[in-house]
Amino acid sequence: MGWWWRFLLGLWAVPPTCTGHELLNVCMNAKPHKPEPGPEAELYEECIPWKDNACCTASTSWEAHLDVSLLYNFSLAHCGIMMPDCQRHFLQAICFYQCSPNLGPWIQQVGRGGLGVDPRGQVERVLDAPLCLEDCERWWADCRTSHTCKSNWLGGWAWSRGKPRCPERASCRPFPHHFPTPADLCERIWSGSFRASPERRGSGRCLQKWFEPTRGNPNAEVARHFASPARSWARCPGLLAFPLLLPLLS
Repeated sequence: MGWWWRFLLGLWAVPPTCTGHELLNVCMNAKPHKPEPGPEAELYEECIPWKDNACCTASTSWEAHLDVSLLYNFSLAHCGIMMPDCQRHFLQAICFYQCSPNLGPWIQQVGRGGLGVDPRGQVERVLDAPLCLEDCERWWADCRTSHTCKSNWLGGWAWSRGKPRCPERASCRPFPHHFPTPADLCERIWSGSFRASPERRGSGRCLQKWFEPTRGNPNAEVARHFASPARSWARCPGLLAFPLLLPLLS
């Protein structure tokens, strides 16, 4: 056996970035996330569930709740006043995205895997994080009477005086016009950041975008499930294919 063969075999046998452990309790490399999660005693309103272990700061949680969010320079009321129940779901989703340390299995580097360039200039983003069935259903039901002009809020806005506006000829319509089903809302609103899971809360197989702070964070268990070694290997097709090359190297 040549030294180069043994070297390559060793690299395959001990994959340092596909074990699954590095996917747990992490923050995205994206503004304004913290470098690593930790306690934040002063989180604001809908962000409070993550106070024991958060990727967001108190300042970030406050900015998320402003009428024109300083995080995205974006107003939820771009088509008139959004109903309070609908607005609450969006604030919860923003807090979840900014504060959760349990999104590691779904963090992707922008510019790879066909993700293109994030219009916000982010280095990493979340893709296909599985939201629980009830989360998507309640979000959609509570937003049925609110209005928007677009189905993908991540880009494609017309900018005026530094603020995003509805594109020309994009009229404001009730949410069901742009999102006929709960799955459409969850999956399209932020360009695939979330995926509508068929699993229910408590299954350990889907993420809750909000939870009662006194009951603990249920998403840690879900992240551990999706970061298991078997699933980590599935995200490393190059390593999975390596054994097929062994006969050629011998």
